Amino acid sequence: MFSHDIIKNRILVVGANGMLGLRAIEFFSKQKNIQLLGCSVEEDPFFNNADYISCDISKRENIKKIIFDFYPDFIINAAAFTNVDKSETERELAWKINVKGVEYLAESARNIDAHLIHISSDYIFDGKKGPYHENEKPNPLGYYGRTKLASENALKISGAMHTILRTNVLYGLAAQSRPDFVRWVVQSVREKSPIRIVIDQINNPTFIDDLVQAINKIIEFRKSGIYNIGGQEFLSRYDFTLIIADYFNLDKNLITPILTEELHQPAKRPLKSGLITLKAQIELGYKPCSIIESLAIMKRELSL
Repeated sequence: MFSHDIIKNRILVVGANGMLGLRAIEFFSKQKNIQLLGCSVEEDPFFNNADYISCDISKRENIKKIIFDFYPDFIINAAAFTNVDKSETERELAWKINVKGVEYLAESARNIDAHLIHISSDYIFDGKKGPYHENEKPNPLGYYGRTKLASENALKISGAMHTILRTNVLYGLAAQSRPDFVRWVVQSVREKSPIRIVIDQINNPTFIDDLVQAINKIIEFRKSGIYNIGGQEFLSRYDFTLIIADYFNLDKNLITPILTEELHQPAKRPLKSGLITLKAQIELGYKPCSIIESLAIMKRELSL
């Protein structure tokens, strides 16, 4: 099915139709000497610049066949069940995708000596004393965080070559995907819809392009282990929203600050969180954009 010419790297992007997957496909499709395959649960791709095959990572034989046929050097796992609140009620589905899916990917990766790059989350921490280094003790508050921690542990004992990239509050470009936080804020306020934003959740929001650059560095340097990937600025979700409002000249009267508890969400959120990225800066040369720089890129590319 696939040609096996001598090329630099064969890369499989799992979850290729999601925000991160789409951006990874866009980046790697422009690189020389790379053979690229995207797979996602949907029947058809949301992109046209790489080969695509439909896959369901919760089905062991399905993912095994795709990996053995394509024989990737690197597998980027951008697939996940990310709905934090639904994870509390749809536990079986969340576990199948976030944990069993990773186990199946790792099993096949180990058999062909492929390097698995897996995306994890700051939700493995309780948010009581963030921001966090890579080696701090996890203590997830909700079921989503438990599945992400379990996926990390599954990888560690799998015997597969792997890298875990922990990230938080992903935002950025992916024109064909659902709106990210920035586009949601811009669209809502421009449509005169009031929005309520929490003031007590602290993070360092991660620009998707920065995360893709980190993935590229992992591939370039063949680094394994755990790396935190996040933005430069640690701030509340409300302050992040005000920066967006200032940049896009939005009416800040439509933005109301609230506390997380006022939302009555099914799942608890880590409040004082965020990820310290010093290790990635030193070992990968990771240099994230400032929020203003990332908003400028989004404005230019998406005509916001």
